[in-house]
Amino acid sequence: MKKLLLFTLILFSSAMLMAQSATYPTHFTVAQNGSGDFKTIQEAVNAVRDLSQQQVIINIKPGTYHEKLVIPSWKTKISLIGEDKAHTIITNSDYSGKANPGGTDAFGKNKFTTYTSYTVLVQGNDFIAENLTIENASGRVGQAVALHVEGDRCVVKNCNLLGNQDTLYAATENSRQYYKDCFIQGTTDFIFGEATAVFDHCVIKNLSDSYITAPSTTPRQQFGFVFLDCKLIADSYVKKVHLGRPWRPYARSVYIRTEMGAHIIPVGWDNWRNPDNEKTAYFGEYKSTGSGANKTDRAVWSHQLTSEEIKIYTIKNILSGKDGWNVEAVN
Repeated sequence: MKKLLLFTLILFSSAMLMAQSATYPTHFTVAQNGSGDFKTIQEAVNAVRDLSQQQVIINIKPGTYHEKLVIPSWKTKISLIGEDKAHTIITNSDYSGKANPGGTDAFGKNKFTTYTSYTVLVQGNDFIAENLTIENASGRVGQAVALHVEGDRCVVKNCNLLGNQDTLYAATENSRQYYKDCFIQGTTDFIFGEATAVFDHCVIKNLSDSYITAPSTTPRQQFGFVFLDCKLIADSYVKKVHLGRPWRPYARSVYIRTEMGAHIIPVGWDNWRNPDNEKTAYFGEYKSTGSGANKTDRAVWSHQLTSEEIKIYTIKNILSGKDGWNVEAVN
């Protein structure tokens, strides 16, 4: 009996030791030719341990990946790293009003909406994307999101975000997002949403006469969209572009040391056909340069920040939050 008990204890201890020492992969490779761990990005995302406490790198080999990619809330700390953003492309073509091939969705809709038109949806926290092109290739058919981000502490570096109307949905008021050295293009309201987002040294290209930003910042947020040292460009036929308009009354967009092309009209900002928005929205600039910079004729309800007011607009102050997130330390 004693021997049996001892044997049982040994087996139990061994099982516990194995459970404690279990390891999970921290690297996957996606390659369409089968040379990696998976052929699709979604398969690799699915393979990441749920609620991961360590950053998992998914290296993506060059190719055009026709996927409607979802990183759900329980898939945390995922890094999608492409080899070459010009040749590592995630693409899809859903748009608002397009018939849903699966019939009625979970929301009772038989057609896609702005919120379900995404090519890539990020709901998991601590997401990183680098060296990728993410596009919605549906064309000029209305709202058609390329990248939709809801997770917190998300970083996008050296990526192309391509679309027309509503290219980038920076969503949810509790989401902090950082875009570094990215190229973002679109037509109308192509950077929109309620997140707190910093765009650092990004190139923003207009494909039509319209509006760049449509923030829906809540009254509970100190910052909305902040553009640091960015460059605003446009196709040659584009002549009349607004810096932004308020999707919701407390919208906030600020451009800091941003080079603005001649396509930016003198008034700069629009109230979305509602003068009451002028009392609550906060749209501002600091040391704009270029042909589109115009302090004199800007909307009278917009702001030219002073040297004192600009002090709060540091990456650390905007994004650190209560948890002290240091985005500049993120690899």
